[in-house]
Amino acid sequence: MAAEPWVDHTWVDRDAGPVVRPYAMTGGRVHPASGSFDVVAMVVANRAVLSDLGYVLQPEHRAILAYARDPLAVAELASHLDLALGVVRVLLGDLLGQGLIEMYHPPAAGELPSESILKAVINGLRAL
Repeated sequence: MAAEPWVDHTWVDRDAGPVVRPYAMTGGRVHPASGSFDVVAMVVANRAVLSDLGYVLQPEHRAILAYARDPLAVAELASHLDLALGVVRVLLGDLLGQGLIEMYHPPAAGELPSESILKAVINGLRAL
């Protein structure tokens, strides 16, 4: 578990939580600058770009990149960061616009295999 960034300060106790309000983290924005992030969309840090990182990032952006080293759903990311989903979507939009993350949407229900194919796979596995 990552340490909270406010724990090292003596002027804030653990119960106070973060000092920065969500609207300050996003610069007052409520919609992502780029991308549309569904709660089940998977995000992963772009390792090629991260190795040559010349960007100045907010602590929240860096925390997102640290958690997203492996693919992670947007909802899980918001939970790990203890931030509102809307705030995380705005921050993810910033990172996506800079090419620092990649996003993958789950397939729609119409794109999934049919029931007959799934039954054939199950029968084939049982035959083994």
